[in-house]
Formats: sequence, structure tokens, C-alpha cells
Amino acid sequence: MRLDFFDLQLFLNIVDTGSLTKGAERSSTSLQAASERIKKIEQQFAVPLFTRHASGVKLTIAGQTFAEQAQLLIQQSRQLQQVMAPFAEGLNSQMTLWCNSSAQSEYLPLLLPQYLVENPNIQIDLKEAETNDIIQALEKGTAQLGLISNFFNSDHLQTLEFSDDPLVLICPMNHELKDKSALQLVDVLHYPFVGLMQYHSLQQSIETQAKLLGCTIQYRLRLPNFAAIAQVVANGVGIAIMPKRAASRLKIVYSFHHIELTGDWANRKLLLAAKNFDQLPVSYQHFSQFLLSKKSKLLI
Repeated sequence: MRLDFFDLQLFLNIVDTGSLTKGAERSSTSLQAASERIKKIEQQFAVPLFTRHASGVKLTIAGQTFAEQAQLLIQQSRQLQQVMAPFAEGLNSQMTLWCNSSAQSEYLPLLLPQYLVENPNIQIDLKEAETNDIIQALEKGTAQLGLISNFFNSDHLQTLEFSDDPLVLICPMNHELKDKSALQLVDVLHYPFVGLMQYHSLQQSIETQAKLLGCTIQYRLRLPNFAAIAQVVANGVGIAIMPKRAASRLKIVYSFHHIELTGDWANRKLLLAAKNFDQLPVSYQHFSQFLLSKKSKLLI
């Protein structure tokens, strides 16, 4: 015999009414059927659950234990029905993922289509921001999940490694830097740059590093995305800094040299960050598990 929730509710109805007859009526079943079900439960556990007397039934000690557990199971069943009902009704769940420029343009477009196809009721809002701002939002609770650079202090958050995300310098084919295999940021700040628009988090990060070195970047042109920058650099306008993944992708289309940048700031990693992963809503936990399970697809 397999115990089901009808049996549990029948048992509790009998306990509540103190009568096998009234418990059967409340469960909309016959007295004989109710008696047989209770007898089978007692046989299954090899203990009597009730003592019978003229005015009704009374729980044994084993019956009291069974009643406590049955009540818990019934409550859990109702909770399960409540949390699952919205999904059956086609609930749309919306999540916001905070991320830097590189994550938004080079990594997430590769992964998000699969997740969204597999979860048609999910909506994801990508909010681009500089890593420092993402960290502050996570710490304050205004953000729940973010992709950040490991270059910044995130000691008050829980982080999990997501992907390597090094930065490289790109320059025209005939540029005087073309034969360099590796450079530091300070070595190139006196050259004219092509950069992202001011609102892009990566460009803000580059400018912050330049200021720490006592320099101001000279821009010949600002553009909205890496593809536009690669095209302009290939045409000889200036040099630029972008994620290695973007440079590798765009080098197939445009002719330019890319040069490794040294230093912790440039050889960064992307981290998936939250204040506490275990306390995230279920939808965010599921999304986090998906992102981390696809790390192997992100190798440069």
C-alpha cells in the first residue's frame, strides 16, 4: 500500500471529529471504506493508531505521533500547491542581472538565448554598470545578482568564478606599437585613443586607471560598441582597449594588431556575485546555477 494525502486527511478528520463515522462523512467516503483505509495504515506501520470505544475513537501514543507528522505533510502539500500554482498559470518571472560592459556584450549573448528558450516565462533585464557600482548595489540590497570584475574589492559579498576576461590593446596594422607582444597601460596613454561612449562601464574603468597613473586619455572618437571601435582602429584613427574575447571575434572582420596588457587590472576575471546565494529567490538561484554550468563554453 502507498500512503496518499487522502489517507492523511481522512485520518486527521477522524482525529478532529473523534469519530470514525463523522471523519468518513467529512472526507466524503463511506464508513466501510474509511475503516479499511485506517486498518491498512495500521497494518503498514504495524501499530494501532486508535483505540475504539462506544463514543468514538481515541489516539494511541503512536497515533499522536502519526497525527503530528500527517499535519506537517498536509501543510507542506498545501504550500507546494501555492508556490506551483502561478507557474501553471503562466506566471512571468522577471530578474535583473547587473553586469559590466564586457559581460553584457561578449558573454551573456552566448548564454542567455538557451536559458530564455528553456524558460519561456522568464524575463531578464540586463543593467550595465561599473563593477564598483554593482558591488555597492549588491551590498545595499538594491541588486540581487551581478557579474563583476575581480579587480575590485568584493570581500563583503559571496563570489563564484565565472570566466577569464583579460583586456588587450588593439592598434592599426602599421602602428609603431604593432611589434610589441605585451604592454602596460602607462606605456600607451600618450597615444590618441578610440573609446566607448562615456556611459560605458569599461571606459569608466579605463579612465579611472589612467587617472591613478596621473594621465588623461586623449580621445579622437567615442563609439557605442566594440565593432565600431575595431573598424575605426583598423582604418588608422587610433588605438583602443577592449576585452580579448571581443578582439578575437572582431579580428576576423577587421585588420588590426592586438597586444596583451600586463597587470592585475587588465588580466581580470568575471565573478558571479551575490550577498548570499542561498538566500536568493529560487528563480535567481536557478539562473545562477545555469550560468555557472556553462563556464566551459566561455573559454577564450
